[in-house]
Amino acid sequence: MKDLSAIFKALSDETRLVMLALLLRQDELCVCDFVEVLEITQSKASRHLRYLLHAGLVEDRRDTLWVHYRIRELPDEEARQVIHAVRPLLDAQPLDALEGRFGRWLADKERKAANCSAPVYCKVAATTERKTAVRRGARRGKAPPVRSKSKRHARARRETTR
Repeated sequence: MKDLSAIFKALSDETRLVMLALLLRQDELCVCDFVEVLEITQSKASRHLRYLLHAGLVEDRRDTLWVHYRIRELPDEEARQVIHAVRPLLDAQPLDALEGRFGRWLADKERKAANCSAPVYCKVAATTERKTAVRRGARRGKAPPVRSKSKRHARARRETTR
């Protein structure tokens, strides 16, 4: 009974219902796909997906830093019955705007990644964002500039000889 309660709690949020509907229509989605399509933050998307995972409705697959989610293949009996009951209701929901946004996101992702898989594009985007953040922080004086070992050693030698 506790598992059934957790399943219904997981389905009580509109964002999680939309995520479940997208997963039912697509085989597997990366967290970055949910972020772009639903226009939510990465932490919010991960939190909602983790809630669905703990309820036993979805399963995850890790690819280095990236996490992909899909409907659980072998859910327990309660989860299987709930998914079977909810699927027609979610399929009937008008998600045309989201599917259009998802299609544009996939096209943009393919164009930018030169036909690479989603995780590769996500890694490139995250690396670029991280480098930009480091540069911005260094300009504002928040992050100290990275010095090479030889410069540090040279400075230490100069200070000891004085």
